[in-house]
Amino acid sequence: MTDEQNRVVEEAVESQPELPEEVPEEAAAPAGEADELTALKQQLEETKAREAEYLDGWRRARAELANARKRFEREQEQAYANAKAYVLARLLPIVDDLERAFATLPSNLSGLTWIGGVLLIQRKLQMLLEQEGVTPIEAEGQPFDPLLHQAITHEPSDTVPEGHIISELQRGYRLGDQVLRPSMVRVSSGPPPAPEGEAEAEVEPTI
Repeated sequence: MTDEQNRVVEEAVESQPELPEEVPEEAAAPAGEADELTALKQQLEETKAREAEYLDGWRRARAELANARKRFEREQEQAYANAKAYVLARLLPIVDDLERAFATLPSNLSGLTWIGGVLLIQRKLQMLLEQEGVTPIEAEGQPFDPLLHQAITHEPSDTVPEGHIISELQRGYRLGDQVLRPSMVRVSSGPPPAPEGEAEAEVEPTI
């Protein structure tokens, strides 16, 4: 290539316009669109945060409602059990009166028709208590338990060990684990002390 031709090529290259440098896509976008995109992203984050907050609040409210329902059911069951125990305990004096009446009934009256009718009422009442789960408390010969028994007297006894019940004065009853009425009992305080004369006779003479 001649010098003339080289000169023509160089002039042609120099005369070409310069291409702009590449810019990032976001920078190439108009400023208004970039601000709008940023605002939309911020709104999306705020919406997600509110959604998580509402979901957490809903879960908490649901758990509190379930706990309140369970607490109400327990309180309702307890109230029913207390009312049932109260009514059954009010029937116990009637049972006592009927038992005492038949225990002292003269033999010449036992065959009367109306006596048989009252006896039938007593049996029905006892059956009702049994069906409701009421059971008598064991007392005579048992170790004294302040949760089940009420001591009326403490007496010496040669036959009943100390701290055990000699006899029952009034029967006690329980409903499951709940005591409707404790048994009124006589409690042994152990063997009576030996008379002074016998105590002196037991002392061995010294040599």
